Amino acid sequence: MATTEAEAAHRLAIVRRLEAAGFRAFPASETAYDGTWSIRLTAGYPAKRLNSVNPLDPSDHSDIAARIERAATRFRAAGRPLLFRQSPLAPRDLARHLDIEGWRSFGESVVMTAELGSVPLDVRVERLPVRDPARYVAASQAVHGRAAEDAGGLRDILAAIEPPTAFFVQEAGRGEPIAVAFAVHDRDLVGLLDVAVARGWRRQGIARDLVANAFRYALLKGARTAWLQVEADNAAGLALYRALGFAEAYRYSYRAPPV
Repeated sequence: MATTEAEAAHRLAIVRRLEAAGFRAFPASETAYDGTWSIRLTAGYPAKRLNSVNPLDPSDHSDIAARIERAATRFRAAGRPLLFRQSPLAPRDLARHLDIEGWRSFGESVVMTAELGSVPLDVRVERLPVRDPARYVAASQAVHGRAAEDAGGLRDILAAIEPPTAFFVQEAGRGEPIAVAFAVHDRDLVGLLDVAVARGWRRQGIARDLVANAFRYALLKGARTAWLQVEADNAAGLALYRALGFAEAYRYSYRAPPV
């Protein structure tokens, strides 16, 4: 079915709003612009979203080769590998240029949305957010199995989030963290991030319960539309969110230069 110009413009407006919310929910420590290309770098944390070039206007495609080289210079100075994050806002000419130059595509993710009023938010145990960010960071590190040296970077990122943020941790016996997630309430939007369940505890409904708790809390605070990002090859995650009523808004992937 053909897409009208008005429909395409409306879709891009939604993408722009969700991209901006995503940047606020997971802020880079340094952001520079080359035209409308947002160059995000974070020395203390290796997440791709925080260390990538994010083109934000499909019509901004002038002088591509020189701008890529300027970005590469910034990434070399920061000690980070050059990556482009390709969303529907990326110019087609840029995508073609990267294809011709042999840049590989990887790490596809799906951005999904749902109206909170239609999401089933029944929970087995009602949980309140934890008030101690340091406790959340420790739990997140343990559940994800991240390197210890990344803890400080994650702590700095969470401290830099400006919209109200609620941290959720589920523990087993003796205070062992087994699941984490945090919700960022940004006006009528709420973004769900860092959702994870520890190995050995998966497929027991823990993720659904934690997600529902986070959204129940956000709904009470005035959020109306929920968004989240899930890797395209995460079948269990996609199944969970679809069962909760989430639908795909758009996808993005990363591009890396040839070795």
